[in-house]
Amino acid sequence: MSGSPGSAALLLLLLRLPGLLPVRPPGGGGRPRYEPTWGSLDARPLPAWFDEAKFGVFIHWGVFSVPSFGSEWFWWYWQKEKREPYVKFMEANYPPGFSYEDFGPLFTAEFFDPNQWADILKASGAKYVVLTSKHHEGFTLWGSKYSWNWNAVDVGPKRDLVAELATSVRNRTDLRFGLYHSLFEWFNPLFLEDATNVFKTRKFPTGKSLPELYEIVTKYQPEIIWSDGNGNAPDTYWNSTGFLAWLYNDSPVRDTVVTNDRWGVGSICTHGGFYTCSDRYNPGHLLPHKWENCMTIDKRSWGYRRNAQLDDYLTIEDLVQQLVETVSCGGNLLMNIGPTHDGRVAVVFEERLRQMGAWLKVNGEAIYGTKPWRAQNDTVTPEVWYTFSPNEGKVNAIFLNWPVSGTLELGEPQAKLGETQVKLVGYKELLKWVALGEKGIIIALPQLTPKQLPCQWGWTLQLTDIN
Repeated sequence: MSGSPGSAALLLLLLRLPGLLPVRPPGGGGRPRYEPTWGSLDARPLPAWFDEAKFGVFIHWGVFSVPSFGSEWFWWYWQKEKREPYVKFMEANYPPGFSYEDFGPLFTAEFFDPNQWADILKASGAKYVVLTSKHHEGFTLWGSKYSWNWNAVDVGPKRDLVAELATSVRNRTDLRFGLYHSLFEWFNPLFLEDATNVFKTRKFPTGKSLPELYEIVTKYQPEIIWSDGNGNAPDTYWNSTGFLAWLYNDSPVRDTVVTNDRWGVGSICTHGGFYTCSDRYNPGHLLPHKWENCMTIDKRSWGYRRNAQLDDYLTIEDLVQQLVETVSCGGNLLMNIGPTHDGRVAVVFEERLRQMGAWLKVNGEAIYGTKPWRAQNDTVTPEVWYTFSPNEGKVNAIFLNWPVSGTLELGEPQAKLGETQVKLVGYKELLKWVALGEKGIIIALPQLTPKQLPCQWGWTLQLTDIN
């Protein structure tokens, strides 16, 4: 690069302006250091493992699992909004004067076997797991120094649930371990005081929320920090950029940790690591930024509900469709289960997770490590979604309905006579096909009995040597 010494100095100065680019340490070597500004933090490349993983399991577990009625927002709906079903439920089933805090000792987790949970997670085919270390109720699943008498070591199970699950997941699986953490707490007096002061005071983040975040990162070294619950406060109140700069520069997980976008009002879908944008976010088209669809098997709640009906649960067909749509559009799927207060993964959740694992055992090569193709879904046949395997140069066409005719017409692929090969994943022989002019292909599917099908709930065609 030619230019005067003055222009070189100016360039250096521009590069060092806070918030433009991460600053490299003097001497040229070493990792970049990030400034506590969104401009700098947003420039951090997302660790590659996250995009390759594609599928994770979310676990919502806490004191809300004790009433296990309506929603994990039970405390808020009952005490703050005074919604009728919640008020009536309490009147009918608990003595007068019973408070939400009284549920704490009833959160017993006596059947919690972290090894069993880890084995179910492994069987699901998921590559990461995110546990609610603390939801908006403020109860921590670890013995936090900052949550006196409102944590799982002092109250209820008398166990460090975070440590136990982290250990089992790391010892028995190859899943990355992550933690969800709510910034705000509905009824914490310090938070309510700050809110009354329009967040001009910062007693709650400095005394509670931030110390907890540093504590869980240092103690459990989670590779995902899934933040939530900004309490209508800006990121400056939470000092989110200060925490993230430490996380990326100096924390024990600085090289591998990924974060989401829920760090204060205005940050969602704009700043942070991967974007979540909203719960159950599934845009159905390609996005320029890595994103995640966090959704839940129980359509009505994230926490366990004893009063759930069978048709409140998504079927395995629904879940496979969510996964395929999400991955083809460049997203990851984070699929939620809600364990019971006594520490069980209800069999309906276990079955769905194991079904997903069985499907991924056959079709995983069309999911893990893939990139979006030039088309996300087919123009001729609905319910066909594409992914691309860069290492093998294969286009994967995942179709969710087996055609009655025995032939599948695809409008997107441009096949080459004598070169293009079509394979049904899990079936040995190559399939016959006919090109339709410039673009499009008709594929003859094998005639198989239900027992001979490589899997149920969706199938993958692999196309090689496509234009």
